[in-house]
Amino acid sequence: MTKNDDRVEMRNVNSPDHVVRVERAKYDAMRAAMLAVVPTEAPGLTAAEIKERLLPLLPDTLFPGGAKAGWWQKGVQLDLEARGQMARADTKPLRFYRR
Repeated sequence: MTKNDDRVEMRNVNSPDHVVRVERAKYDAMRAAMLAVVPTEAPGLTAAEIKERLLPLLPDTLFPGGAKAGWWQKGVQLDLEARGQMARADTKPLRFYRR
């Protein structure tokens, strides 16, 4: 694996021109967990409900005791929205679902 292979571009639906390169292993783990728990039907789940359901799916080696999971959850959620794989329902609180 080359140095560039261990990083992945993460986008932000709120700042389309801003791209950050993040650790691929953590991104992939969080993305897989989010896609496993977020429903395909609107209105979907709140961010708190998503976090509660995805924490048990995250590898403890990458997220010991859930450390930094909130930051990664938000980053991956914004990235999936930017890529058109996740959407927000117009609810309060916000709810998210897969497209």
